Amino acid sequence: MKNQRHQQHHEAVDGLLNLFTRANHDLTLVQHRLEKEFQQIYPHNANPMILVSRIKKLQEDLCTLKEQCQELLAAKQDLIDKASATLVGNRSLLQRSQASMGIPHASDSDDSAFANFKLVVSKEFAPLASKQPKLNF
Repeated sequence: MKNQRHQQHHEAVDGLLNLFTRANHDLTLVQHRLEKEFQQIYPHNANPMILVSRIKKLQEDLCTLKEQCQELLAAKQDLIDKASATLVGNRSLLQRSQASMGIPHASDSDDSAFANFKLVVSKEFAPLASKQPKLNF
């Protein structure tokens, strides 16, 4: 009896596997027929199956591009922040060195190069930190 159940179980599984195999074969035939029909009806560049495939590839590429753009923007902001800190630090060190040697140095308001630097950083680059664009696809 145990052997009969085991045998029935195998027969049921075999039947199911055969059903899936036939269904897979049938679907493959339908796919090939559609591909052949589309090739006959549509020019190569307008084949709907090829267009759908290209659209899916573009969607994948856009997601990758979005991630890379966000990484690039973050790296750019980091570079701007570090460069600004280095320039401000170097200017401060130069002013202290000049002061220790008794050389007069320009104040922040009299130093047009530093004023322009601050203006550019505040107007051009600071928005990057607060407005990291959300790239939605």
